[in-house]
Amino acid sequence: MSELYEHPYPSAALAAEHPFVEYHAPAFDAEEMAARAAAFYELMESRRSVRLFSDEPVDASLIEQAIMTASTAPSGAHKQPWTFVATSSAEVKAAIRAAAEEEEKVNYLENRMNDEWQEALAPIGTDWHKEFLEVAPWIVVLFEQRYEQRPDGERRKNYYVKESCGIAAGMFIAALHNMGLATLTHTPSPMAFLTKTLGRPENERPFVLFPIGRPLPGVQVPDLARKPLEDVMVRVDHLPNEDKGV
Repeated sequence: MSELYEHPYPSAALAAEHPFVEYHAPAFDAEEMAARAAAFYELMESRRSVRLFSDEPVDASLIEQAIMTASTAPSGAHKQPWTFVATSSAEVKAAIRAAAEEEEKVNYLENRMNDEWQEALAPIGTDWHKEFLEVAPWIVVLFEQRYEQRPDGERRKNYYVKESCGIAAGMFIAALHNMGLATLTHTPSPMAFLTKTLGRPENERPFVLFPIGRPLPGVQVPDLARKPLEDVMVRVDHLPNEDKGV
């Protein structure tokens, strides 16, 4: 199929200077592709954010596997500008809860969140109490590496950091759900206390916090419906007619 491309990738010069290997993609027939696509959609459609976790222990190897999966995400210039900081320590989790609730109390009770924001949250029913941060057996905080700090002290720029971390976060959530664990994307605002509490360097900034565990038996979640395909997908099969102002 290389005849399709006037400028194939990699060029001979690039391949001579940097290592490349042949990519072997999974191969499925059309029927199996459709079945796998439907099964994965059904799995992920059942995912919900959970706010009541069981305190049943979760083996560290499962957290490690989810982080490894997340780290397969594409990233700008393959810089992988993320650090996943995991803790199961009761002491550390208690400190995170105390600091998070202090910030959230200001958000909810002292009007740091505007009326529109609070109105949007009303059907979900969240407040400043974050007990799950101590009950969940694990907390994982994803930090974005704003720049690369090399061992010799040199700084090197990272590219598309937020986009890269966002993709990795999504893959982390999918990996957890796939193994039967629940999580919540918790973003206490501001989150700077996590840098100090977890002893992270100045080039890292907290991106999102994940409490992780098995859902508490009988836990309830908001009865939410997701937007249908026609509300989230637009197909474009021709160029806009600029003369008609379309």
